[in-house]
Amino acid sequence: MAELQLTGLAPRAALRAVRQALEQADVPDAAFDARELYRLAVGKDPRLDISPLTAEEAASLAALTARRAGREPLQYIAGQWDFLDFTLAVGPGVLCPRADTEVVCEAAVKLLQASGNPTPTVLDLCAGTGCLGLGIKRFVPGARVTCWEKSPEALAYLRRNARQALPGAEVAVREGDVLTDWQTLPPESADLIVSNPPYLTGAEMQALMPETAREPAMALDGGADGLVFYRCLTGPWKQILRPGGWLVLEIGYEQREAVLALGAENGWVNGSCRQDYGGNDRAVLLQKPRNRE
Repeated sequence: MAELQLTGLAPRAALRAVRQALEQADVPDAAFDARELYRLAVGKDPRLDISPLTAEEAASLAALTARRAGREPLQYIAGQWDFLDFTLAVGPGVLCPRADTEVVCEAAVKLLQASGNPTPTVLDLCAGTGCLGLGIKRFVPGARVTCWEKSPEALAYLRRNARQALPGAEVAVREGDVLTDWQTLPPESADLIVSNPPYLTGAEMQALMPETAREPAMALDGGADGLVFYRCLTGPWKQILRPGGWLVLEIGYEQREAVLALGAENGWVNGSCRQDYGGNDRAVLLQKPRNRE
């Protein structure tokens, strides 16, 4: 991409030039991204700004535009991203928080609120930025939340978010491997497990969008059929939940039947699925039977 010459341009003219550069690079939703890049570079809303760009502002905006045109995720460029009503640190090495995942968090929160337990024990497995565990803590303040993550790179963001995203809230962070660490916990010690595990299939891993290809493969690759983590979460992790406890899982939009079937095979009950705001299947809910069931 040729370097943009933006010095002295009015905000709307600069915004138009940035959008066109992003469109030429096939960036999805170029208009939205152009506005966000302008805010990052100039510190103002381009729709409200009237001052021509200074040389420093123009150079900053041009540099950010080049990065986005190179298909670096906008979240990485920003260094932070909103989830629900709080902000998370994000960058290379951790999965970007997405609006679809908010539906998973909201489903878990509703289950906890309906339980009547003011201090539930919650595990967020494959936590990444910690968006799910922190979201639960945000709306169920008495919850005792532990976020588990294996990746050292993601752990750095998780620890930072656990300290800073919700001032005054305490969320525990644990380094561990979800595929084995169920063995380290006592049976029936949690009330709810929530997870956005790696769930892309081998074929999907070979056809990633350029932005997604910049995200860590460890957070995306669910094995040949995309179900490796779901087998573990619906299998041995079941014993960690108390009777009546819930497992809430983010899924790929074509995985509803497969994950619900795994739940049924492993003796879970009351399986259901929630859709995201785009109308795609996104969250599977499974309940561990109560002792009398």
